[in-house]
Amino acid sequence: MTERQLIQEILNTVDLIYTFEDVDEDASEYTILVTQQDGDRRSLETVNSEMKHYFQEANFDYKEELHPTNATTAADIRVVIKRN
Repeated sequence: MTERQLIQEILNTVDLIYTFEDVDEDASEYTILVTQQDGDRRSLETVNSEMKHYFQEANFDYKEELHPTNATTAADIRVVIKRN
C-alpha cells in the first residue's frame, strides 16, 4: 500500500470528505483539506482527535488547523502530515 493509499484509507475510516491541497511525495509530506459530511454529529474536535490517532499510529507527524482561513477551498480542518 502506498502512503497516499494509506492516507485515503485513514480518512475513509474516519468517514470524511477530503482533498489534497499540496502533495510532496518525495518528502512524504501531504497537506489535506477535510470537511465533515452533512449529518455528522461528532464535534470537530472529536473528528480531529480520531484522525490524529490514526495518523500517529501510522507513524505520521500531524499538525492541524481547525477552521483554516487561507485554504484554497472551504474546509473544516487543514492537516499537514509527514511520514516519520
